[in-house]
Amino acid sequence: MSCFDLDNVSYRYDKNPVLRGIDLTLEPGEILGLFGHNGAGKTTCIKLILGLMTPNQGSVSVLGGHAGDPQVTQHIGYLPENVMFYPQLTGREILNHFARLKGASLQQVPKLLEQVGLGDEMDARTKTYSKGMRQRLGLAQALLGKPKLLMLDEPTVGLDPVATADLYRLLRKLREGGTGIVLCSHVLPGVEPYIDRAAILTDGALKAAGDLAALRRQANMPVTLSLDPANSISALEDVIDRASSSSGLIIKSDSGRLRVDVQPRDKMALLHALMASGEVADVSIHQPSLEDIYVHFIGSGGLAHRGGSQ
Repeated sequence: MSCFDLDNVSYRYDKNPVLRGIDLTLEPGEILGLFGHNGAGKTTCIKLILGLMTPNQGSVSVLGGHAGDPQVTQHIGYLPENVMFYPQLTGREILNHFARLKGASLQQVPKLLEQVGLGDEMDARTKTYSKGMRQRLGLAQALLGKPKLLMLDEPTVGLDPVATADLYRLLRKLREGGTGIVLCSHVLPGVEPYIDRAAILTDGALKAAGDLAALRRQANMPVTLSLDPANSISALEDVIDRASSSSGLIIKSDSGRLRVDVQPRDKMALLHALMASGEVADVSIHQPSLEDIYVHFIGSGGLAHRGGSQ
């Protein structure tokens, strides 16, 4: 049973298309990164999965049931980008309130607050909480009831590096327990090590989806080789010139090293030639990052839509 399945989903606001023919699934024990510029449709996807809106076309299945069904919703955890709580209530009182609304056990509350690092502050009023502490409380709220599907929108906002590392350790533990997780973030280098797949939206359409290896193949972006010459840069350049039949090869000198951008199909042939030449003291291989892949697929869309809603 999938955590959710969006099948040819489209949504319009008035006559304006917000989503167009989206096909997207999430399996148990998987972390999906959902990325896109402001206005790309990420928040609309989340609202459809939560059952807060109904698609104009296509179908949305969540945990084997219908989106918005109370029997389904009680197994979903959601952390919005901007969390707000009643300032006069304590962290414990806030979480007790949400636990009652969700039908979750109140006995879970102290343990969750400890888990997110609020054990010493659970009885302090939330008006005294920092932004990072409110974010931790929001995460605890999302974890109530041991959700089978967890959706997090910019979960690291306001968190320091230690708290961010703690969050991702927690997400890995939840994934190992079978929870499906959707992670929306604009901090792509930070989330890259933790996601299993990425889905990239732009202008309401799904531009690309898959694991990083599949996305790199689809993008066909160059691989960068960083080379330390064994003798001289000029000798190394001669080897590259002789070995390369690709017009797309780019050579850049960088503080005594050579940086060579080569298409994936030519990488192994060039490496064999370099190793056989004896002109290489050391080599590092740099694959395109998640951020590189994202920019490749959306082009200038992220800049053109920077101020829009999602």
